[in-house]
Amino acid sequence: MRKLLLLVALILGVIPITVMAQAEIESVCLVTDVGRVDDGGFNQFSNEGMERAAEEFDLETTVIETSAPAEFENNINTCIDEGFDVVVTVGYSLADATAAAAADNPDNYFINVDASFAEPLPNLVGIQAREDEGGFLAGAMAALMTESGVIAGIYGPTEPPILRFRNGFEQGARYINPDIEVLGIYIDDYQAPDRGAAAAEQFIGEDVDVIFGAAGPTGSGGITRAAQEGALVIGVDLDEYTTTFGNGETAGSENIISSALKRVDNGVYNMIAALVNGDGFPADSTFTLSVANEGIAFAGANDADVPEEVTAQVQAVLEGLYDGSITTGVDPISGHLLDDNGEVIEMTPETMATAEATEAS
Repeated sequence: MRKLLLLVALILGVIPITVMAQAEIESVCLVTDVGRVDDGGFNQFSNEGMERAAEEFDLETTVIETSAPAEFENNINTCIDEGFDVVVTVGYSLADATAAAAADNPDNYFINVDASFAEPLPNLVGIQAREDEGGFLAGAMAALMTESGVIAGIYGPTEPPILRFRNGFEQGARYINPDIEVLGIYIDDYQAPDRGAAAAEQFIGEDVDVIFGAAGPTGSGGITRAAQEGALVIGVDLDEYTTTFGNGETAGSENIISSALKRVDNGVYNMIAALVNGDGFPADSTFTLSVANEGIAFAGANDADVPEEVTAQVQAVLEGLYDGSITTGVDPISGHLLDDNGEVIEMTPETMATAEATEAS
């Protein structure tokens, strides 16, 4: 009844929309990607962001864990049927179900972690990231830690987030050392850790001593093999010391020197706070994690032998990205490089053909 009265008041112009938004937000329901909420990954960190908002704004919360993709739609509907105002869904695999639910339920709000939407809705937001900034920090770390002067990246398919990671990594490395040699490979499957491992072995044979993995489980397979062969490695999205290397229990964990982090916990918190404070979601239904909003960072060295001065230098790069004195030189939308005038340098048919051939190898 309270919501109905508020809606009538809004229609009559008695109260502004921000007041209605503030009054409506009392509860949040989180639907995990397949897996548990304490997975050490996006499920866990999304929940931590939700719980931080709940504590600050006195919100009711619940979590529905997903066992299989077939449960996505039903789990989202359970949140709606149980009267939760905000539904947080974790992972791009839930994007379609989340968008459909948002279209069918305009009085609820929907936050999806790690997806974007072609058709914006006022009650829908996808949390994306400036992968170029994360890659830039990883590249700076790699350039500071290499002894051979040759570093490499293992990447997924040539999609914009992967282009942002690769170009950011290579730009960050060259920011530290313009003469560094940087190798890379695209692999057209995020779920091929064996191919990632094979790529790592090939790179080590080419004198590479630091490898960045940005290809989901494929990249994790690559950095695991590389670390176990004695190379230094850098993870992505989460602190892979915790996930891929089992909090130091997996062989090679002493060689993971950092990870390029997406602070999805901050993203979830920020979007819930925006609703509670009456600000609403961005008009394009996209909230982008960046260094500037503390959404992009780098993980500590954990067991790895990273000199304090190296960590300080990478922190200085992060601060430069934060205040704008350093830019990645990468287009934050397409992932292509930018020229000196800030114009996008499109991939040519020749370079795209080379990338596609590399993917198929």
